[in-house]
Amino acid sequence: MRRIWRMLPFALVGVALLVDPATAGAARWNLLVQVVLFTLVAAVPGYLTRHVSYVDVAWPWGLAGIGVVTLATADRLGVVTWAVAVAYLAMGARMGLWGLVLSWKHGWWTPGAPKAELPRYRYQRRRWERQGFHSEAWSVQFEIWMQGLANATVLAVPAFVVAAGPQGLSVWSAAALILWAGSYVLESVADRQKQRFSARGGSGTCDQGLWRYSRHPNYFFQWMQWNALVLLALPALLARFHHTALPVWVLLALGLGLASWALYVTLTTHTGARPAEYYSLRKRPDYAAYQATTNMFFPGPVRSPQQVAE
Repeated sequence: MRRIWRMLPFALVGVALLVDPATAGAARWNLLVQVVLFTLVAAVPGYLTRHVSYVDVAWPWGLAGIGVVTLATADRLGVVTWAVAVAYLAMGARMGLWGLVLSWKHGWWTPGAPKAELPRYRYQRRRWERQGFHSEAWSVQFEIWMQGLANATVLAVPAFVVAAGPQGLSVWSAAALILWAGSYVLESVADRQKQRFSARGGSGTCDQGLWRYSRHPNYFFQWMQWNALVLLALPALLARFHHTALPVWVLLALGLGLASWALYVTLTTHTGARPAEYYSLRKRPDYAAYQATTNMFFPGPVRSPQQVAE
């Protein structure tokens, strides 16, 4: 029952997308895309192998699917609609290509080959045990379809609201797009810095570049991309206030808030920072000192050992 309650706000936002005439067409097509994609790429393989990791392929390509649906269903392809669609395509393709490489490397699609579950989903099993969830098959499917539900509802709200709104490029829209582009670049920079550190044979903790100011700068800038999309959608949502039934408008506004909140919780707690740090503490002797001197998520100044002691 706890899991059903977690899904309810997302489902209500999905209903609002389907009911609002301005977003209904895109929402219906997106629902179909996400159901087909998650069924074939994640749910069926997950059922056969009891692994959640397939969702790391389905989820980002689902974001790319939102971008395609936005372009295919928009009545007007103005600059902001093109921009938001390209943002979804860029985010989805970047993570989706990496997911495909990872899945091929670990033999997820090879029949009979041993499947390596990603650490964050191994950590999820610890949560299931603590929370009293004993059915592995149901837990795997819940984790997969919760991400599918997010793609079909709250994570699609920024794109579909933007596509239904004014198409002119205002100062606000330009600022939001600059924020998105800067955050996208900085996420890529953070990942590249970590890759270079590992390629040079770094066996300890990477505390160079952006990693000096945050233990998870890639997650922070990924979250900021979603905040930028929420900001981009606000003028379009406000413009629809007098043209949308109030309950529907409120749910769409809730959807924008949930898009930011859901990514924050995911990246800091659910499958992001917390599982990563659980394993980092066990693999890297210097990680505890890194935790003590460096912010987990929000970038900030490095604390000295004296400050930590105080």
